[in-house]
Amino acid sequence: MTTDVWGWVHDTHGRLVEAGQHRLATALVEIAGHAVDGRNEQLDAMYPEALASARALGLPWVEVFLRHWRLQNLLNKRHQGEQAMTEAVSLLEFAHREETANCPQSVCAVQDFTICHANIDGPGYVPERLAVLEETLERVEPARACFDCLSREYADTLEDDGRAEAALAHLDRAQTRIQAAGESVSLSFGQARAGALYKLGRYEEALAALDTAVQAYTAARHVLDEDDHRKLGVIRARALAALGRFEQALEQLPPVEDAEGYADIRHRWADAVERLVTADRFPNDARLGARFAGWVSYLDAAGSHRPCLDLTLIAGRLAVRRGAREVALALVATGERKLALLRRTDTVAGPLAELRAAAAALPVPELPVAPRELPHWLEERPESSSDPEANPEAELDLLAAAWAALEAESSSAEELSAATDLLLHLAGLLASLGHERASAELLWTRLERDPGHQDLIGMLTSVLIEARDGEGLRRLADRLALGQPSDAHWIRARWALAESRWTEALESCEALLALEPDRINPRRLAAAAATELGEHGRAQRLYQDLLAHARPAESTPPEEQYRTVQPADLWHLITAATANRDWVAVREAGSLLGIEFDEPEGPVEEDWQLVTVRARRAGGATTDLPAVRTGPATARILPVLGEDVPLNHRDVVVFAPALLEPTPAEDADEQEKARWRPTFELLTLLDPAGYTSYFVDGAWPGPQAWTELREALDEAGYGLWAYSGDQYVITDPADEQAGLPGIYAALGVPPTAAATEADALLTRLTAHWAHPLCWLELAKAAGAETARHEEIVSRYGL
Repeated sequence: MTTDVWGWVHDTHGRLVEAGQHRLATALVEIAGHAVDGRNEQLDAMYPEALASARALGLPWVEVFLRHWRLQNLLNKRHQGEQAMTEAVSLLEFAHREETANCPQSVCAVQDFTICHANIDGPGYVPERLAVLEETLERVEPARACFDCLSREYADTLEDDGRAEAALAHLDRAQTRIQAAGESVSLSFGQARAGALYKLGRYEEALAALDTAVQAYTAARHVLDEDDHRKLGVIRARALAALGRFEQALEQLPPVEDAEGYADIRHRWADAVERLVTADRFPNDARLGARFAGWVSYLDAAGSHRPCLDLTLIAGRLAVRRGAREVALALVATGERKLALLRRTDTVAGPLAELRAAAAALPVPELPVAPRELPHWLEERPESSSDPEANPEAELDLLAAAWAALEAESSSAEELSAATDLLLHLAGLLASLGHERASAELLWTRLERDPGHQDLIGMLTSVLIEARDGEGLRRLADRLALGQPSDAHWIRARWALAESRWTEALESCEALLALEPDRINPRRLAAAAATELGEHGRAQRLYQDLLAHARPAESTPPEEQYRTVQPADLWHLITAATANRDWVAVREAGSLLGIEFDEPEGPVEEDWQLVTVRARRAGGATTDLPAVRTGPATARILPVLGEDVPLNHRDVVVFAPALLEPTPAEDADEQEKARWRPTFELLTLLDPAGYTSYFVDGAWPGPQAWTELREALDEAGYGLWAYSGDQYVITDPADEQAGLPGIYAALGVPPTAAATEADALLTRLTAHWAHPLCWLELAKAAGAETARHEEIVSRYGL
């Protein structure tokens, strides 16, 4: 039994393929890459099915592997803390059961456990982290990849304890042991050494250590990927900025979009940017402030208390620097809330107190008009980038000052209402700048004084949803349940929709409609939820009810008959009716949109235009499939596809009506306009054509022979789709140095033909070719002799 995890993965993958478990085999080899490179969407799509398959097949080692790499993604790429703790504890227990203890990936559950604690409060959990890591390192051989990972985690723990020198010494000892065992340290190990040197203020050495690590990595024939470049760039930028080499730092700093998309580089990115701002080499504006506020809110919701506080301090100092008083105070409030959740505060309590003092010392602006007139004054003021008061953070400070003044005076009902209206402007702007929790706290407080204000309830609902504050939304819904039950149901429906809890969203909407049957938006939301659940008949009925309730009285002029119905409602009705095969409803809704059909009745099966249907592969990645649009919401798939896409040649699908890609701009060149095709998202399979795919491989016969083959197969009802391009070259048996252009394609066998017929047809159609094609899997399915195909594979290097 191997103790090398990647050797085990290779062996297990082979066994799964032999057993026909292709999707689980694919997940086993792809999930680590998705996790490490931050392909979160693909990982989230792949993981549930893979985990369920591993459990159903009784493969606990595979379960450990899958759960570990998902946790690595949650903890490192997404920086979750308390949000991931339950899974981290559960995996640690599972990985040390009798049936999993010998799994080569089991020891990594210890690293997951310690990273989770580090995200919550690294310095606060130093003793516990060191103890579990020391015990684990004693039983891991230096030749194993786990020793590299755990050694880095141990060094990180020492750094969190303020012992960067000890961390560096530990890394150097670990590297010596790894190399003595005949292995090389990882690129991440080199990044860890650079990090320790940075903490010690040895910035030049940090850069040199990084260069050495990269040289060793590439010398071993590894290729740096996009994730490597992002990490290396931000580490270099931070060190260069610390050295005062600002131009070089700016060159190395990844674009802000990268930091937005990949949470694991944000802390270093923010550190580098603060240095650049201090040197007046980076714009410190409200957009940067809103960006940082969003990142702070993300870490707050993830339960990563220490990283959240560290980023809050950076964001707060920059807010003070640009004079944004209310933003700075909001960040201070977040910091103080996080501080109360830490076990150890010695390194952050002082800086946070300094930040509060600096924020409070910022001047309160003078009001240009009376408090209640300020919103109108702000709306009427000409927008000008040269006007300092056009800055939204400056507007926020003005609104805060106006509200404080008006609140102090409000005693009558009229003054109370005016103060609430002003507060709504203040809370809305605060939320738009990324401070949803601070906005919600203002709104909660106001709700106590003005409990029946509908705009207040509506804004609080929206802000809580934006903040992903489920507890707050439940509290609000429960508060309204007795006196305003419809509002309570609507809040629950909107929150369920935001969390993709489609059944709950549908139930809450139906409960609301039972109380207020004339409401329109709840029907829209319910229909969308029914569509997501695949209940297309239900969705159709809801859209039809929506139209019936939206339609004015019969005496209304025809041109106004659908004045409250949005075109999108009609398109969604068409989509639902198509999936439900109600062609009468499709034609009726289509006529309201001005769609003309070739036939007046029956199924809509026409040839309209070439489109692209965006589907999802088994591994979670999306793929764009050429198709022919056959109706308002249907298309016929053109390619012959493999098993990783749940569609195939000539399948008719239903797509969602919204365009996923914008049309080319008016000034775009003609080539771009000619290449563009409408792209739609796959909704459901309507009519499967039943094709079976087999792959053919071999030498390219030339365009004429290939066209003749494709046309002959098409006439016989088969499909043929080439996947290889000009770069595909195979071995020429007559001259192995020269090579031959190759062709790799998929053959679609119709449900009316047996594999034996397909094998015989291909044999006949290609018999005269100078170089034979190989179709090994088809030959096996046909029960034909496979030796010929195996020989072709060997001779041509396929």
